Amino acid sequence: MSQRIKIVNAIYTNIDEDTRLDRSRHGQMEYITTMEYIHRYASKGDKILEIGAGTGRYSVTLAKEGYNTTAIELVEHNLDILKAKSVGLKNLQAYQGDALDLSRFRDGAFDITLVLGPMYHLYDKNDVSKAINEAIRVTKKRGIVLVAFLSVYSVLFDYFNGRFVEGIEENFTNDYFVKHFEEQLFTGYDIVEFERLFNDKQVDYLSTVAADSILELAERGKDFVMTDDEFKAFTKYHLATCEKRELLGCSSHLLYICRKK
Repeated sequence: MSQRIKIVNAIYTNIDEDTRLDRSRHGQMEYITTMEYIHRYASKGDKILEIGAGTGRYSVTLAKEGYNTTAIELVEHNLDILKAKSVGLKNLQAYQGDALDLSRFRDGAFDITLVLGPMYHLYDKNDVSKAINEAIRVTKKRGIVLVAFLSVYSVLFDYFNGRFVEGIEENFTNDYFVKHFEEQLFTGYDIVEFERLFNDKQVDYLSTVAADSILELAERGKDFVMTDDEFKAFTKYHLATCEKRELLGCSSHLLYICRKK
């Protein structure tokens, strides 16, 4: 077992990934935004692949909505929860697997491919390219690939507790180029840096989207309050502004969306 896989297993065996998108306002916003963009591109009868499906929040929901859904999850603990939640859903198939090897699937097998977690934990540039290539390969021509990634600038939020110098040293070189290495656990990107990963790929760029806006940082404030009515209003505002370039960097989670040529 590679060091990367050991790290990912250790992370997700010891945290509550199953409720992550429910227990905070920024988690709720990430889910709402991601589903909004999936629905913008999905059509009835589409075959959808989710790579890094976690405990199945998206895959199970999409299957219940009638899409033919396939889920790939690396961590056995998460996969067990996903399978338990998908009992009775004949249009959902779930497998243990790695984003770097989708050889079980033929070329162009899916209308939409979702990569909603692996990029947080791929540190080597060759692995990153391989995961992107595999996602594109299994997507049909003119199909959609939607890839989640983290903003390195939002990763620094975790260091606003007296550890900011440490955060800078862990995430940037002396001249402020972004670092990627396994000990980070979660690796973040400069947004333009991430977009350039697709420059030599056979895709047409569609959009980069802020998935949770400023909410993760805001929720760290002791006096943070957001009522249901306020959240509803913020959601409407967010979905109208989440593609604005000037707002992308403050979002913890982002979505890169492209169409296969």
